[in-house]
Amino acid sequence: MPAAFPPGFLWGTATAAHQVEGGNWNNDWWAWEHAPGTPCVEPSGDACDHYHRYRDDIALLAGLGFNAYRFSLEWSRIDPEEGEFSPAARDHYLRMAEACREQGLEPVITLHHFTSPRWLAAQGGWAEPAAADRFARFAERSARHLAPFLGRVCTLNEPNIVARIGYLAGVFPPGLHDYGRWETVTRVLVEAHRKAAEAVKGEAPTARVGLTLSIRDYQVAEEGAEERLAELRDADEGPYLEAARGDDFFGVQNYGRERVGRQGPLGPEAGVELTMMGYEFWPEGLEATIRRAHQVTGVPVLVTENGIATADDTRRIVFVRRALEGVRRCLGDGLPVEGYCYWSALDNFEWTFGYRPTFGLIAVDRQTQRRTPKPSAHWLGEVARANALG
Repeated sequence: MPAAFPPGFLWGTATAAHQVEGGNWNNDWWAWEHAPGTPCVEPSGDACDHYHRYRDDIALLAGLGFNAYRFSLEWSRIDPEEGEFSPAARDHYLRMAEACREQGLEPVITLHHFTSPRWLAAQGGWAEPAAADRFARFAERSARHLAPFLGRVCTLNEPNIVARIGYLAGVFPPGLHDYGRWETVTRVLVEAHRKAAEAVKGEAPTARVGLTLSIRDYQVAEEGAEERLAELRDADEGPYLEAARGDDFFGVQNYGRERVGRQGPLGPEAGVELTMMGYEFWPEGLEATIRRAHQVTGVPVLVTENGIATADDTRRIVFVRRALEGVRRCLGDGLPVEGYCYWSALDNFEWTFGYRPTFGLIAVDRQTQRRTPKPSAHWLGEVARANALG
């Protein structure tokens, strides 16, 4: 007997504007890709040309069997300079949301997915407290024009990654190693989420608003490491989980586990299978993080990202099946899980790693932009159609 999911369960895939649109030259990431000494192995360039091909891509996802599509707005297109507003860019995303509805997909819209306008970066980026108000203004204007199509809205994508990798690890823009700045950025991002959520609700009262978080399955790997684990987890995730307590949903994004010893993270266990990103093959992390997110926030959970970068599509199916078995166990225990969005719809630009890691359900030939659904796309689409895991 197939394991059924609740009626109305969302089955989606996800993308981010900068990773698929192409030509987003006016944001901080494009500048970062082209900066001297950049850690990026290659620039994003034309990406998947999704900016022009979105209608065909959305139709392809609907044809595969999905009922939701998570995509992001590119802030630097909508507000190319501070105080300037592009009706043409706004209408582009309005047409994207409309295309989703026409194809029977719920648009799950993310307002900020890692990229910020160059003018915001020049003003200090997220280390400048005024950035929270600037983002709230963008959220308000966007919600006003997209209101007829807004269902679920994610304010910020993985703000803990924006803060930690950009301001502490120095791998994402602005490339800093500044503990004090990281703490400031964390506070500003929390405030940005709260203000943006209020702004969206003001323009679209029926919209359901939350944030998404990179949330890892932290595990003790050495005796006596419990305190160190709690410190790491709470510093990285705690402020955002607390900020989400009053939200309409919480977006869980998980790709594996974090083994912790007395001195800190230990990395992957010796001899285990690794993905193209160097992560352990650990789909069970999704169940653990859903449980933690709901326990702390008390709000419904939407899996906004979960997936694997692999050249072996059979392993993708195994990974997703095991992850979904964990979702089923959560549902069986009464946890309010509203849906599952696989990352990602397309093989795309994976930030500093470039185009080598392939997360997509759909392969993209970067010379011709031809799309080819993989067996995993057909398999997960059939799961979505049946609303059950056979």
